Amino acid sequence: MNAIILLTLILAALSAAGSCGASPERFRHRLRLPQTAVPKSYKLFLKPDLDELSFSGSVEVKVRIVSPTHYLVMNAAELQIRGETVNYTAKSGSKVLQPVRSWNFPEDEIYVLEFHQKLLKGTGILAIGQFTGLLGNNLAGFYRSKYDVNGTESYMAVTQFEPTYARRCFPCWDEPALKATFQVTLEVPSHLTALSNMPILDEKHDECMKTIFFQETPVMSTYLVAIVIGLFDHVEDETNNGIIVRVYTPVGKATDGIFGLSVGVRSLEIYQRFFNIAYPLPKLDMVGIPEFRWGGMENFGLITFSPETLYVTPESDNLSKHEVIRMECSFLS
Repeated sequence: MNAIILLTLILAALSAAGSCGASPERFRHRLRLPQTAVPKSYKLFLKPDLDELSFSGSVEVKVRIVSPTHYLVMNAAELQIRGETVNYTAKSGSKVLQPVRSWNFPEDEIYVLEFHQKLLKGTGILAIGQFTGLLGNNLAGFYRSKYDVNGTESYMAVTQFEPTYARRCFPCWDEPALKATFQVTLEVPSHLTALSNMPILDEKHDECMKTIFFQETPVMSTYLVAIVIGLFDHVEDETNNGIIVRVYTPVGKATDGIFGLSVGVRSLEIYQRFFNIAYPLPKLDMVGIPEFRWGGMENFGLITFSPETLYVTPESDNLSKHEVIRMECSFLS
């Protein structure tokens, strides 16, 4: 009997050690995040600085705790996260829980939070009040792309999150299966155009800056979130059922987007009629990114292209037009 009691106490002690206070090394070198918590929605704020080529931001994630845990593990890469701004609040209570420890593992691209009090099953809000990063030139994550504005070299800020680069822009559960909704807010200089997946919900101006609030997206994967910030002209049309389609072009070259706009409008109409499935968003924006890794990227509501696969100039031959049609039809499908 004494042996049984002793064994029970040892197992209880080991169980406690395996929760709070255990080494976070057990979360490393894994292909997938632990499934103890999953995201339901994100409220993302970003403020890029195109002079310093950096950005800052914050994020609130509504998470569902699937099984009680002392740890939250998410993806983060090349970000500086201020640990003192991180907290978790369960929906069932008003108590704000601060993590007792946090770890950033660059090689694994994960960020681990440990809480003294076990997080119970149910929903809650994980708030990360401040993180910062660099607008690099590696064509991945939230990066800078050089472009020409009336003969002057400048930079736009753009995203490329496929396959797993959203983690370079904000802490998140960066796996395609872990879908959620996204409500994006951007603070940018007033003279710039800021685009995201959804239409603008509200816009507030403060001297030389403006804050743009976008509508919440449908449920989707992190790799489909998109942001483009820069100086553009655009052409606009709409489908026969009222979906607004725009092509954003370099300043002074709006006519280069007319052909691509026509292809986009007609493709949406044909696809909706052929598949008998309505396009699920109220708008579709398309924009060419001068420094871009792929021919195009099918971000929901904001498709990004290499310029040569979207724009048609007076000098473009029929082969170039055929390539624009092929690429647009592919990424719209």
